[in-house]
Amino acid sequence: MKLGYEAVIGLEVHVQLSTRSKMFCACRNEYGGAPNTRTCPICLGLPGALPTLNHEAVAMGLRLAAALAAEVSPSSAFYRKQYFYADLPKGYQITQGPVALVEHGSLFIPGDPAVRGTADPVSVRIERAHLEEDAGKSSHGVEPGVSQVDLNRAGVPLLEIVGAPDLRSPQEAHDWFKALHQLVTWIGICDGNMEEGSLRCDANVSVRRVGDEAFGTRVEVKNLNSFRFVRQALQYEIERHIQVLEAGKALSPETRGYDPASGETRIQRAKEGAMDYRIFPEPDLPLLEIAEAEIQAARAALPELPEVRRARLQTLHGLGPDEVAALLQSRAFADYFEALATACGDGKAAASWMLGEVSRLLNASSQPIESFGANPEHLGELIRLVLDRTLSLGTAKDEVLPALLAGEGRAAEIVARKGLVQVQDRDAIASLVQAVLSAHPAQVAQVRAGKDTLRGFLVGQVMKAGQGKVDARVVNEILAEELSR
Repeated sequence: MKLGYEAVIGLEVHVQLSTRSKMFCACRNEYGGAPNTRTCPICLGLPGALPTLNHEAVAMGLRLAAALAAEVSPSSAFYRKQYFYADLPKGYQITQGPVALVEHGSLFIPGDPAVRGTADPVSVRIERAHLEEDAGKSSHGVEPGVSQVDLNRAGVPLLEIVGAPDLRSPQEAHDWFKALHQLVTWIGICDGNMEEGSLRCDANVSVRRVGDEAFGTRVEVKNLNSFRFVRQALQYEIERHIQVLEAGKALSPETRGYDPASGETRIQRAKEGAMDYRIFPEPDLPLLEIAEAEIQAARAALPELPEVRRARLQTLHGLGPDEVAALLQSRAFADYFEALATACGDGKAAASWMLGEVSRLLNASSQPIESFGANPEHLGELIRLVLDRTLSLGTAKDEVLPALLAGEGRAAEIVARKGLVQVQDRDAIASLVQAVLSAHPAQVAQVRAGKDTLRGFLVGQVMKAGQGKVDARVVNEILAEELSR
C-alpha cells in the first residue's frame, strides 16, 4: 500500500445454516439434487402460501451469539426486501430489519504487523447477524443463448454476519474470514463448504489518508468464496482506489465482482441504497420473541471454543502455536487428537502423528478425520509400541498402520503375527554396524575426517541391513562409538 494511505475494510459473510429444512417451509435443506425438485408453494412464493419460521435456524443464531459474546435482541422483526432477479421467485427476500437477532459481538484475530506494527490480537466488532433466506441459482451459457434457473436454493436459511469496518489490511480480512469460518463450523451451525456456497463473503473497502477520521468512498466486492480471493481482491481494489485518488479523480460507490483469472475487480452496478429495495415489514410473520431461557440454553450447549482449547492444548502438551493451530483445523480433528493423546500417553507424539502420517493419509484420500479407519485407542496402542521401542517408527508407519487401517487386528497382534518386533540386542546390532563399516571404508574415512553428513548414510545402511527392524537409537550409539576409535 502506498505510504500515507490507510485501508478501511468490513466484511459481510453469508453463512448457510445446517438446518434440516429451509427457513420458512419444510423443503429439505440439502445441496444439489435435480433442478427445481426441492421446492414448494411457500419457497416459490405462490399466492396464498404462508411462511413459518424455522426455529432450528433461530437456535443456531443464538448459538453464534453465545460464541461471539454478543447481545441477543429480545424482539426482532422480519421485512420484505424487494428486488427483481430471475432466481428470486417471490420478487422479494424475507430478511430481518433494523434490529437483528444478534448484535454487538466481537471476534479476535492477530493484528497485521505491516500496518499496526505488532501482531497483538485485535478485537474486530460484529455489528449484527440477522436471519434471512437465500435466492435460487442462475446459470448462463450451459446451453447457447439460454439462461437457466434452479430454485432448490430458494428459501435456504442464511445468517448474514456483518463485521464492523475495523480491518486495516487484506491480510487481516483474510484472517478474520478464516477465523469466522472456523467458528461457525466449530459450533456446528454451518458445514463451511465454500465450493458449494455454504459460506460467501462480500467485502466493503475504502481508503483514506492516515490520520483522517472520515471514511473514504466505499466499494463492495461481491461473492468471494475463498480466503485467498478475499485477500487478492482487496489488494487489487485498494491499489485501484489509491491510483484514482492520486490522479485527482473521485471514486464512485459501486458494487464490483472479482475475476480470479485476471486478478482484477470489475464493476457490476452502482451501489444500491436502502430506498432502492422498498423495504417494509413482512405481514405474514409475527415478531420474533426470544426468552431468556433460550439464551441460557444456547450458552450451556456451547462447546469449548477454539481460543480456549488453543491455550489449554499448548499448556497441557507443551505444543507450539503452529502445531496447535493445525490441530484445531476442525473440532472433530481436535477431538481425535485429544483422545489419541490420552490413549498413547504422550501429547507431543500424538501431535506428531496427527500432523504427519494421519494428515498425509487424509489428504491423499480427500477424507475428513471422521472417516479415518482407525479409532484413537487403536492408533494410540501403535504409538505406545513405538514409544517403548518395541517397534521402529518406520515399520509402524509402513507396515503396521496400513494393516491396522485394513482391519487386520490391533497393533500388538499385527506386530506379533508379522514378526516385526524391533531388535534391541546390542551384540546383534554391533555385528551389523561392523559389517557396514567394513563395506564402506571410504565413507568411514570421510566421517572420521570431519564430513559428518555421511553419518546418516551409514545409519541408513545399517537399518537396511537390519530390514528396518533394528533400534535406530542403539544403531546411532554403537556407530558413534565405532567411529570415534
